[in-house]
This record gives sequence, C-alpha cells and structure tokens, in this order.
Amino acid sequence: MRHIKKAAVLGSGVMGSGIAAHLANIGIPTMLLDIVPKEEAQGDSSVATARKTERNVLATNAIKQLQKQKPAPLARKENAALITPGNFEDDFEKLKDVDWIIEVVVENLEIKKQVFTKVEEFRKPGTIISSNTSGISIEAMTEGRSEDFKKHFLGTHFFNPPRYLKLLEVIPTKETDPEVLSFMKQFGEDVLGKGVVEAKDTPNFIANRIGTYGLLVTVQEMMRGGYSVGEVDSVTGPALGRPKSATFRTLDVVGLDTFLHVAKNVYDQVEGQEQETFDPPAFMKKMAENGMLGAKSGKGFFYKEKTKEGSEIKELNYETFEYETRKKMKAPSIQQSKQAKGKAAKIQTLVYANDRAGELVWNILKPTLLYSAEKAFEVADSIYDIDQAKKWGFGWELGPFETWDAIGVEKSVARMKEEGETIPSWVEEMLASGKTSFYEDRTTYYDNGSYTKAEINEKVINIKSLKDSGNVIMKNTGASLVDLGDGVAVLEFTSPNNSIGLDVMQMINKSIDEVEKNYKGLVINNQGKNFCVGANLMMILMEAQDMNFPEIDLVVRQFQQSMAKIRNSEKPVVAAPFAMTLGGGTEISLPAASIQASMETYMGLVEVGVGLIPGGGGNKELYLRHLNNLPKGASLDLQAVANNVFETIAMAKVSTSAQEAEDLGFIRPEDGISINGDHLLHDAKQRVIHLADSGYRAPAREKIQVVGEPGYAAMLLGAKTMKFGGLISDHDLKIAEKLAFTIAGGRVPRGSFVDEQYLLDIEREAFLSLVGEPKTQMRMQHMLTKGKPLRN
Repeated sequence: MRHIKKAAVLGSGVMGSGIAAHLANIGIPTMLLDIVPKEEAQGDSSVATARKTERNVLATNAIKQLQKQKPAPLARKENAALITPGNFEDDFEKLKDVDWIIEVVVENLEIKKQVFTKVEEFRKPGTIISSNTSGISIEAMTEGRSEDFKKHFLGTHFFNPPRYLKLLEVIPTKETDPEVLSFMKQFGEDVLGKGVVEAKDTPNFIANRIGTYGLLVTVQEMMRGGYSVGEVDSVTGPALGRPKSATFRTLDVVGLDTFLHVAKNVYDQVEGQEQETFDPPAFMKKMAENGMLGAKSGKGFFYKEKTKEGSEIKELNYETFEYETRKKMKAPSIQQSKQAKGKAAKIQTLVYANDRAGELVWNILKPTLLYSAEKAFEVADSIYDIDQAKKWGFGWELGPFETWDAIGVEKSVARMKEEGETIPSWVEEMLASGKTSFYEDRTTYYDNGSYTKAEINEKVINIKSLKDSGNVIMKNTGASLVDLGDGVAVLEFTSPNNSIGLDVMQMINKSIDEVEKNYKGLVINNQGKNFCVGANLMMILMEAQDMNFPEIDLVVRQFQQSMAKIRNSEKPVVAAPFAMTLGGGTEISLPAASIQASMETYMGLVEVGVGLIPGGGGNKELYLRHLNNLPKGASLDLQAVANNVFETIAMAKVSTSAQEAEDLGFIRPEDGISINGDHLLHDAKQRVIHLADSGYRAPAREKIQVVGEPGYAAMLLGAKTMKFGGLISDHDLKIAEKLAFTIAGGRVPRGSFVDEQYLLDIEREAFLSLVGEPKTQMRMQHMLTKGKPLRN
C-alpha cells in the first residue's frame, strides 16, 4: 500500500506556503524549500551552516506569514511546527526522505524543468512528483526525465487558498502510471479533503479555462453595453447562483496580475476568435501597469475610501480611472428574481427578462455556455467533471451545464439560433434524439448519446436523495428524521437558517424516542449552508416585547429538556456540525455522545452578542467538558476551569476551525474531525455504529463541583476591571454578572457539588432576567435587522 507520510513543497510563495499549510493541517510533516537569496548565495560557503537561517529566509518568512494571514491558512497556529523551512542548495538531498514532492515555483517552463532535473538527482524511485502549475503543459515538463520519474509525475492544481477552495485538478501525462493517478485521486479526496476532477493537459485545464473565458466575455459586454463595474457585480453574484464577490470583487481578491497571466496562458496557445477573446482590454492592462492589482495593492476595481462618516467602497470608472460612488443595477427583473422560488426560477427570471439586467445576463451567459459545450471534451472527460470543477473551484451553485438545464436547453438553443449562433454538434444531436436536458438527475448526465451515472464515492451521502427515495421516518415544519441505513437515522433541521424553534425541539424529542426503540443510534446533521446559527431569535424577541415571560420560560425549559434528552439517550447521538455552529447550534452539539465535525466548523456560544447568555445548558456543558478534559493526574484548579469557561462565553469566542474548537474546549480530543466536508455524514454514521457496537451506555447523571460564591466574586472582579478600563459597557457588565453567577453555581461554598438541574435552573433564571432588559431587546432587534452585534 502506498502512503504519504512526509511531503516537500518547492516554492514558498503564497500558493506554495498555502499548500504546505494545508498538508500541516492534516498532520503531514512538510519541508518548504525555496531559493537562497542572492546575497547569501554569493557568501563564503565555509560559513554556510552558520548562516543557515539567512539561507532559509524565504521559506522561514513564508511560514511566519502563514500565522498572520486572513483567512487563516492554518487551522491552528501550532500546525506551523509541522513545516520545516529549507533551501534548494542545502536541502535537496532530504528529498530522498519524502513520499510526495510538489513543485510550486514560478510559472516558467524552463525554470520548472531545471528544478525537476535537480529533483531527479535526489528523489528515491517511486516518489510521486507533481506540479501545481495553473496551466503550463504537464507533458512538456517531463522532457528529458527518466522513465520512473515520468511514471510518477502528474499535475496537481490546487486553487487558492488551498485550505478553503475545494477543487483539486489532477492532470496525468501519457506516461503517468494509472496506479499513481488512481492513488492521487483517492488521496486527494479522502486525505486532502478535496473535490478531485481529472483534467486533460490543455491550457489552463478546466475551471480556469472556462472561468477566464466567462470573465473576459463579461468585461467585454460591460464595455459594449455601457454598464458600470458595480452594476455588473450586482447581477453576476448570488442572483446567478455565484459567490457574493461576483465578477470584479473576485478579480480584486485573485489579483489582476494573476488573472492577466492566466489569460495570457491561453492566448499564447490558441488562435482566431478564441485568441481575441483571451486578449484582455487595454484598460485592464493599464490598471496592472499602474499597480491597481486589487486587494494586494489596496486599489483595483474597487477602493475603500475613508471618510468622516466611516469607510465607503467606491468603484472604478474604467474610462476615466477615477473612483466613483458604487452603483447597483436597477431593473424590474432583479426584484422579480429575488421573489422567485428555487435556483432555476431565479436564473430564468433574469436570463429572459426584457430589461438592462436581462440583456447583460443573457449576453454573458450565452457565449459562456456555448464555449463550455464547444470545449467540453477537449478539456475534460465529461460535462459532469466540468460542472463539478466550476462549483468546487469558483463557488458556483450550478455548473455551466446545470445552468443550461435551469434556463431550458430547448428554449435557449432556439433563441441562440435566432441570434445566428452556431450550436456545438453534440448538443444538436442530444436535442434531436429527444433528450432535452444535460442531466436526468443530480448525478446522471448526458454522455455520447445516452445518460451515464457519475462515479460517486460511497462516503458521499446526500440527504435529499435519501428523502426522495422514501427514507423519511417522520417530519414536521422544522426538521426531518431520515433512515441512513445500517440501523442509523439522521435528524435534519429544515427550518429557515436551521434555527431552533419549538418544532425542532419537538423533533429532537420524538427522534430520540424513535431511535431508542428501533435504531442503533442517531446523527444530527443537515446539508444546508450552515449547521445551525442558534435559537429562533425573532420568536424570543416578539414574546419579550409582548411581556410574555411565562411563554419564554416554557420555551427555555423545553430547550433544556431537549438537550438533556440528547445527553441521556440510551442510544449514541453523534452531532455532525459544520460551518457556522453558533449559540444553540453549539448547545445541541455539546451534550451529544460524540462530535464528528467538519474541519471548517466555526463553533461558539455567542449569546452575549444579543445581550443574553446561553439558555440551553451550554454553560453547564462547556464547564463539564473543561473539567473532564483535564489531563490525568493534573491538580484540579476549579477557579482556572471556571475562569476559562467564563472568558470563552463572555468574549463570544468562535473557533476558526474544528481544531481550534478543540483548543477552546468545544470538541474533545476523542471526538472526530472530517477533512472532507462531503464525507461528514458518512463519518458520523460510522462513529454511531462504532459506539453502538462497542456497547454504548448513556453517561451517569453526575454531581458537578463548582467554585461557588468566592469563584463568582473572582470572575466578577475581572469583568469590573474591564469596565473600569472602558473596555466594556454597563450592560456588558450586567451580562457578565449573570454569566459568572451561572458558571459559579450561585451562592454556595467553594467546592460544593450540585446537580445538573440546579445549574440549569440558575441558567434559565439568568436568561429570563436578561431577556426583559430593554438594552438586550435593542441588541436582539439590531442583530435581526442589521445582521451584526450592537454595542450598547
């Protein structure tokens, strides 16, 4: 069996260091090598060892930068310890100790070939070598290399930033050993957590080839139609099922210099009309000459200007090169699209609208769809691979062919023909055969005259498909219980934003009753944008404003009882959180028998942001976790534990990864982390089966030792010190008082043992008293209307 225990990354730029960080995040020790700076290379070789730090300075500085960058390339800063800096002159001999060498040097074929000549001197036979090039021919890089080198060489094109963007394009050469290709595809998905697509060795491969074309078509249509940068961005983002960064904000993030380089890659290798399209307009080249590269230079298509009232984002007028007030597209179809139900209806509303927005969208979508079809089998093996590449690499909700299905293939092709467009022959043949869509279902696509089922990893479980197949056990307005097979059920939240209301609590209780009778165990998971962003804040605020505190008391009691039901279930309950897991989302996870979290899980008890403290047992559960996580043999410092929990909740600390959630005490060392978010439900199911087969028993109801009144005073002193220092407001202090009292266990002697219900009662009373506060209600209102905390 082939394993990758250690890796080396050659090139410590943004991409190289980002790949090294991703490898470190998953526990693979990695060497990061770069050139020796000229002044060091020219020095006396006899003092080379003494000057090792200076000779490694490029890689060393890159590792330091990883710990400062945002979004963070490292899942936790300590992971940097797994990256060892080095240089191309002193450390190439160490390549014999690694299993995978990844080249990420400058995009120049001759330089890459020079690096590979040196690599071959030191690598051991069988070591995999790959290039992270964004479009240089993989085949051309192997010229002059040995047979063993060629067999173990391929392209592995990560997308930036490597930690967050899911796509990994794997590009074999004619000489690549099929076993090596198969291994790297599986390793990419299972270990690196990527969405892997096999691409052909063509300029810019799949995602960048089609993405660059679509972007340049958009720029050209903007100029032809007299649209502004801001107008284009207001309709090429979420309205088309694409990221908020849309077109030009995306360019600012990527960097105009990078984009122009990628465009030139294709321009140099194609001809005719296609070459003309890949020649960026003069104003973009002038922007690059003027250093207007985007985020990295502070100015690009947008510029954040500081004014007396605050910051204002202005857009570039590409004709005058002046920054102006940002404009948004105004057209009836935009509002109509927002009101339409479902992705397909939203896009159709825009595409076929007879207004400025509709004209722009049709004129950029039409050539992009035609180009995707024209190049489909030149760049990839299937249209499914193209769609996956665009979704994983560019964050599109629908790939080009899924989009074409959404707007209606027959209807759109008829219009294209009316406008004099040439339709690729295979699309014409598909329609002529009576097939009117590229997809029969989510994973069955048109290929060479018939529909073909995509090969899907068995670790990818789709809840919607299970529901469509009749596996729903029970459901209500807020949640569904679905049979996962093998004696395991999944509880899926379906409420808006997966918020927790009475319907969700009811389903938690019913689900656990059902599972205890008929199943091995339960997973709590869903496949929405976020796991859960907390309780139904609107419901609580409305009841508070109506002074209906008995109703709020009842809701909080039911929430606490539902969480207790999870904790005390006779069958194992595994929470499988991902993305935003805030407030009540964290409170649902903490009492579970185990947590299987996606690497990208952002956990936190953030209730203080809306003037409250956790009300579903979160304070007690986090305190218990900190107590139980103390190293064996460590002396019990109750005050330190209480202070830690108090600080985490009072400061609304949110993890930036599942690993950091472990550092904050939300996740235990024995819980699991899924690197590939698409495998999360599978991994959680396996965890349930393992717990059940190991004879799982519900935890005993225990007495909990608390710091009591002296500990309360100590925590309160810390909060008052912050108040006197002007760091928190009067209302912040009031919240801190309630939180400290709850964590301390009230007015009992230090070291007292209390039961769980006693702590829940204190928590509920504190929650209710804060809900009645006008300043808390103002915070709740502000969060609901503005989407961010109010400091009052």
